[in-house]
Amino acid sequence: MDKEKKEEIITQFRIKDNDSGSVEVQVALLTERINRLTEHLRLYPQDRSTRHALQGVIGRRRRFLNYLNRTAPKRYHSLVTRLELRE
Repeated sequence: MDKEKKEEIITQFRIKDNDSGSVEVQVALLTERINRLTEHLRLYPQDRSTRHALQGVIGRRRRFLNYLNRTAPKRYHSLVTRLELRE
């Protein structure tokens, strides 16, 4: 992911100024990485190392989302709708 795209995602999902580590920002960055890895696997379905990396990133995002759902359900639901993760 290039620097401009990463900064754009951070500014879009941050809670306050100078926020780059909140759960919302991290989930958004992981979602972008998941989308890129998924596109790569569509082109190269035999790439096992990318598939393994994708599973790790999905697990990390799932843990962040579970934490956010436990601690702040309203923020969780707004993030899920903004990222269009679930219906």
